[in-house]
Amino acid sequence: MKPNIHPKYYPQAKVFVGGQLVGTVGSTRPELHLDVWSGTHPFYTGEQRIIDTEGQVDRFQKRLERRSGEVTTKVEKQSRRRAKRQIAEVIDDEAVAPAATDDAEAAS
Repeated sequence: MKPNIHPKYYPQAKVFVGGQLVGTVGSTRPELHLDVWSGTHPFYTGEQRIIDTEGQVDRFQKRLERRSGEVTTKVEKQSRRRAKRQIAEVIDDEAVAPAATDDAEAAS
């Protein structure tokens, strides 16, 4: 191992949370200043609050109900497209047919 390349290790580094000493750990720093640790985190202290999960579930159910009416199968989508194409073809044929007869009459 090369000498003088590793940081100094402090086996009794002090841990401060909110300015109070809460314990010691091994670290490469002599002091650690933390905002949150397991002794103050709501999840670990049992003070965790569930925020309006019932309202979230209700909103999700409403969204799901709205979407269930809109869900169409692939076959339904294809049949709608075919109907639109057929209508477009009929309209195109009708528009072209009178114009062709008018041109034929004008040429005679």
